[in-house]
Amino acid sequence: MTPPSSSRPSGKRASGNPATQAEINQTVKQQREQKKQEKLAEYQRQLAKRRRSKVVWWAVGSTAAVAVIAAIVASIVFAPAPPPTYGALDSTGAEIDGVETFELATDHVDGTVDYEQTPPVGGPHNAVWLNCGVYTEPQVNENAVHSMEHGAVWVTYDPAQVSADDIETLEGYLPSSHAILSPYEGMDTPIAVSAWNAQLKVDSADDERITEFFEEYWRSQNAPEPNATCSGAIDGPGRQ
Repeated sequence: MTPPSSSRPSGKRASGNPATQAEINQTVKQQREQKKQEKLAEYQRQLAKRRRSKVVWWAVGSTAAVAVIAAIVASIVFAPAPPPTYGALDSTGAEIDGVETFELATDHVDGTVDYEQTPPVGGPHNAVWLNCGVYTEPQVNENAVHSMEHGAVWVTYDPAQVSADDIETLEGYLPSSHAILSPYEGMDTPIAVSAWNAQLKVDSADDERITEFFEEYWRSQNAPEPNATCSGAIDGPGRQ
């Protein structure tokens, strides 16, 4: 007679032999334990994988953060210095040792002009001004004088009397507008700083009076056309 189904263990093999049944029960237990160990091993593998991923992303994130910081620091350290700014546009009347002043005409003329000063500091000039900026070649007097009429400061140097470092130092004095730097051969001094009706001649690019001159004469309201632009006209040769 077949025993009722409720008397059999659910999901287990059954045998009428006690020894065989014990072997079956042991096999089932081993299978369960094996599956348990397999699940545990898989969990540990997944956990280790997640840990490795966290380490990798942490390393990548740290490296990226260091790179960003390094880029920011480099941009600050190696960025060119901003152009200097000078005081009020109105001249204060400060006396600067060595500055000569003049009273010169403001006529617009054609052709060349025989200027009494070298470099010129004013007088008759061309109707078109020279765009302000840095030039590596000599410029036409008559155009540069017109720029000074607009309040520009013209810094000139004799290339035979200055070094490349001197020229770089002179560039550092220039504001972002209304200033010209160019070579001027045959001067009786290495460097001359000129504005309308005023001029300072110095032997060294490090002379502190150059800054004082800019403070006093850059875009001075005493220039004939102090609020006029210093761009939008002509570029001379060697414009940087």
